[in-house]
Formats: sequence, C-alpha cells, structure tokens
Amino acid sequence: MRYDYVIVGGGSAGCVLANRLSADGRHSVCLLEAGPPDRSPFIHVPGGILQAIRSRQLNWHFWTEPQAHLDNRPRYWPRGRTLGGSSSINAMCYVRGHAADYDQWARLGNAGWSYREVLPYFRKAENNELGENDFHGVGGPLNVAPLRDPNPLSLAFVEACAQAGFAPTDDFNGARQEGSGLYRVMQKDGQRCSNARAYLREAEGRKNLTVRTGVHATRVLLDGKRAAGVRLFESGRYVDVLAQREVILCAGAIGSPQLLLLSGIGPKEEIRKHGLAVAHELPGVGCNLQDHLDVIITTRNKSRLAISFHPLSLWRAIREFFRYLLFKRGDLTSNTAEAGAFTRSSPAEPIPDLQYHFVIAANTRHAQDLTPLLGYAYSLHACVLRPKSRGTITLRSADPLAPPLIQPGYCSEPEDLDKLVAAFKQARAILAQPAFGPHRLDELEPGPKVQSDEDIRAWIRAYAETIYHPVGTCRMGRDDLAVVDGELRVRGIRGLRVADASIMPTLIGGNTNAPTTMIAEKAASMMLQEIMAQTVIAA
Repeated sequence: MRYDYVIVGGGSAGCVLANRLSADGRHSVCLLEAGPPDRSPFIHVPGGILQAIRSRQLNWHFWTEPQAHLDNRPRYWPRGRTLGGSSSINAMCYVRGHAADYDQWARLGNAGWSYREVLPYFRKAENNELGENDFHGVGGPLNVAPLRDPNPLSLAFVEACAQAGFAPTDDFNGARQEGSGLYRVMQKDGQRCSNARAYLREAEGRKNLTVRTGVHATRVLLDGKRAAGVRLFESGRYVDVLAQREVILCAGAIGSPQLLLLSGIGPKEEIRKHGLAVAHELPGVGCNLQDHLDVIITTRNKSRLAISFHPLSLWRAIREFFRYLLFKRGDLTSNTAEAGAFTRSSPAEPIPDLQYHFVIAANTRHAQDLTPLLGYAYSLHACVLRPKSRGTITLRSADPLAPPLIQPGYCSEPEDLDKLVAAFKQARAILAQPAFGPHRLDELEPGPKVQSDEDIRAWIRAYAETIYHPVGTCRMGRDDLAVVDGELRVRGIRGLRVADASIMPTLIGGNTNAPTTMIAEKAASMMLQEIMAQTVIAA
C-alpha cells in the first residue's frame, strides 16, 4: 500500500491534516488510528464525558511513573484513543493560551510562530457562533459556541470571582485573557464538535483519503535518512504502509516520541538500552515534557444544582434526558467545566500564571470513582500555567505495543509547588465569597483542617492530578536538543514531520486542544506551500 502522505494518529492534529492535505484531490492520504471509529454516543453527547473518559476502548489509560515530589504516587493520564483523539473525550473548553506564549516561541528562534503569525490559523480553523472579529473567524470546520444552558453555579462562580477582585472577561481568547467568565466550547447544535466531527466528516468520502482504525503504528520505516513509510500491527500481523512524499507523526506528546524511539531516532543511549539499532541520533526526543498539575477543592452543594447521581435527582435526570433528546438543551449539553478564570499568583507576574476550571460536580478523579456523585457538590480546579518542572517520555521496552515510560517530574522545581499553594489560597478565597452563600455547605476536600502553608503543600503532594495538557517532547527549535525545525521537519531525516502538541517549545497558558489544532492547520499550510513551490520550479 502506497500513498503520498501517511499520517500517524487520528487525533486532534491528524484529523486536520487528513482534511487539508486531501482537499484538492491531487494527493493520496492515509490516516492511521490505533483506536476505533468515534461512533460512541458518549462522545457526541457532551454529558457523556464521564463514560467517554472511563471507556477502555476510547482511552489509552496511561499511568506515569511514581512521582518523587507527589508522595511517590504514580498518576493516571487519560488520553483519547479514537478518531478525534483527546478532542473526543475532553471537556471541550476552547482556549488558545496567552498571546505572549507564542511570542516566546518566536523569541526562542522559531520564525513564523509569533502570536501575530499564528492568529490567522486559529481564525481559519474556527466557526465562531458569536461572529467574526479581529480575533475570531467564521466558516472554519471547528464550531465554537457559547454554553447553551450554563448552570446557575457557574454564574455564581463568575460573580464570586468579581467579588474576590478578579474582573469578568467576555472572551478568554480576545484582547484580554485575564479575568473570569464562562468558557466557550467546541460544540455544534448541542453536540460535541471534536476534530473528527469538524474535519473528518466532510473528508471521509474523498477517494484520495483512506482512514484506517484499529491499527497500531510500531515504527517509521527508513530508507537511509529518509522516511519511507510506517509499519503497522493490525489483526495480529505486521503490515507496511509506504509514503511517497512524507510521513507525519500526529500521535501526541506521548505517542510521537515513543514512535521515534522505536524507529531508532533519538538519544542513542536510550535506544541501545532496549536492544534497538540507532538510525539517527537526536538527543532531544522525549525530553522537555511539560504538563499542568491540578489541585482541587470540593464543596458540598446546599442548593442541589450540581450534577449528581443522588436518588433525589432521578426526576431531574429523566427530565433532562428528554430535554436533550427533543431540543438538544439542558444538563446533557454541559461540558461540566463551564466556567473558569485566569489570574496572577502575585502582582509581580506580567501575565496570568494561574488557571481555574469550575466544575458543577464533585471531583471524581478522572471519572475513576463515581461515588462522590451520590452527593451534591461542586469543585474548583487550579493549575500553574507555566511550570518550571520538566519530564521525559522514554521506552519501557522494545515492545512497540507496550506503553511508554512517562516521567512528568511534577514539582521537581520547588517554585511550581509554591505557586500551587498560592493558587489553592486564591481558590478558597473565591469559594468563600457571598455569591456562593445560597449554594455552599462545608468543604469536603481537603476540609477545614488544612490551613497552614505546610498543610496545603502536604495536600497537594498527596492529591494533585493532571489536567490533561502534556506537551513538548519533540520540541521545535534551533539548538541541539530541538527535534523539529520551524517547518516541523524532523532534524536530519527527510520526509518526516511531527505536527502535534509535542512540538511546543513551552507549555502555553491554557488548554491545549485549540493550539494543537492551530499547529496542524499551520503544518498543512506549510506543506501545501512547499508542494506549490516545487511544482513551479518543476514547470
């Protein structure tokens, strides 16, 4: 089987590239996805997020190594394993990060990646239901909408933030990120708008696009220093898929570096340690791992407006089921993390360095423990946006079907823990405001006994979790540890690119799905421009 382009990973980035590269019909494209098609109703109904994230079929269910600075706990890392990837199981928050994040990428030597230069790709991807302006586009594949029926608790959160001194902002992706407000969501007509729905549905019928699910990429095939294709494991046997032009890795911050290492591309010591041959030494592969670490406060809800499995909520559940079925409105349109805020840990910070997600339900620890939902509670999640700590993705073994070894290195830099303490205190101050008076009972977690800074540090070490934003393991740059250049080409290997969250030099200040979509849009544009230039030269 031979195609012009072979894309590994049918997630947020892969869906974009499959659409854009096949659009003009001139190039044959093959999209490879290890998971199943995105047919589950739990993907498409926003309120099905709990089951989607619990599913063994739709989620890789990764675990990290024990974290030395988090009481030696391994942490659970859910990641999407279906068409649409994590955009099919996430909370649908449309957040781009701060403009300064992209200007920092450009200052690091990545020409073409400043905020002014990436904004057109954000706008190109977007169909913003509130209309077009300097920051937002209309007519793009990815539908961005206001929440259809925000819960009164989410409105109380925004009011509480104002009472705590954090002014509202009507658009986290506009002129001013700082402040509190309701998240805009990647939904259309009350349903999730994953990148598979946004980009693949219109492209799936094209004769020049092949989408293969249930196939696990095991290595990039090399012809000397050129990528020639991909070896797959499918239905108990290995199959080679060849690429005449390029192989593009879109397997994410975990899968892309793992596949490079399995292919003999990366730090030579790491590759040889597992008995693999070194095809190309590239020491930065798997390094520079960054993620947002999350600390959570949960409060019992007096007004019983929170999402709950309590027996008293049975009538509400029946009502909301039919409300969604008939009108696509109500609780089942909720992304649960409806409201949030971007604030500063201290006045000395030049831009917001903390983010909050207000969730209209109890903390279920990534939907692994649903028993807290038997009561009524709401939870506030806080994270440090630009952590100093760095980690790695390395091989656990030479077995391509084995999960990689994930070492985030959480809080290995003490400043990250200090800022999480500041975030925790801010979160408590917000939850204590008068706006929550009609809704607030007692604090369930961590509870009133946790008061001193050292108590808070101990709580964070014992209970902090990921909020699902790993990036940086195939970072873009110009130095010796950079894996890809500004065109996202793997350094030293022809015909091989990486286009996903792994190329981020630094973690952006916000959720990562919209930036990953932008990266893929820009990658596709650069590739198509190269083809056009080559055609002109050949003519």
